[in-house]
Amino acid sequence: MISELHIQTALREQRTYLKKAYFTTPFKIADITENKKAAKLTLMLMSSSPGILNGDDYRIKIEIAQNTHLELQTQSYQRIFTMQESASQTMEVRLASGATFQYVPHPAVPHKASNFTSKNKIFLEENCTLIWGEILTCGRKLNGEVFSFTKYHNLTQIYLRNKLIIKENLLVQPAAFNVNKLGQMEGFTHQASLIFINEKVAIEKLITQISQEFNQENIVFGISLLPVNGFLVRLLGQKGEVLFDCLKNIAQFLEREHPAEIIKACTPELPEVYAN
Repeated sequence: MISELHIQTALREQRTYLKKAYFTTPFKIADITENKKAAKLTLMLMSSSPGILNGDDYRIKIEIAQNTHLELQTQSYQRIFTMQESASQTMEVRLASGATFQYVPHPAVPHKASNFTSKNKIFLEENCTLIWGEILTCGRKLNGEVFSFTKYHNLTQIYLRNKLIIKENLLVQPAAFNVNKLGQMEGFTHQASLIFINEKVAIEKLITQISQEFNQENIVFGISLLPVNGFLVRLLGQKGEVLFDCLKNIAQFLEREHPAEIIKACTPELPEVYAN
């Protein structure tokens, strides 16, 4: 079954608002912005379905207008049910100049014999800010379904001014290769990643701050510089909730406690006195 979601933002009096929202079953969108006077718009992606089912074909398109700021949240864990064949999702995100997009979804939980492919394309113009997360669990761990799914494939391609700058390709096929070997999960059951891109910030200083602030027990993580002004955080752990909280905390740090350069990039309407 093909299901579609299309979101467009716009700017009114220096505040982001939802210009267009088109969706078909099972998608729903809710505006959960707490401060209606804030520059940022916060939406929650909801679903009337218990999860992704055999034959589902999700198609999502998000257009973020110039100088607008959108945070998209999810309602709950994304359950990918047992399938006879497969399911898929495509997501296209376009950020106009000066736009900001933050997306840290709940963990994906692939059930036994599930087969899911997700393809994401993100297009950035100049002076954009991107915070993009992903979390994959081993399945229903408490039910004994540890890496019992058939395939989970998530491909994320990020373009800056129509030039491909990042290609993140996560493919897990437990029957095809040993997920616990060196260079793979190495005994961990959950993994997460966070991509941050901003052309103006002092990235190396920011990496040092994050390494010191979010160094936790029972989590292994590393931070890599990107070919553009940004970084990729990768984490391994044993619990999806712990990794989800960690990514959310990093995202909040980047948004609220980051250097003045990011504040200025995210909210260009602020007068210069707030950026000094």
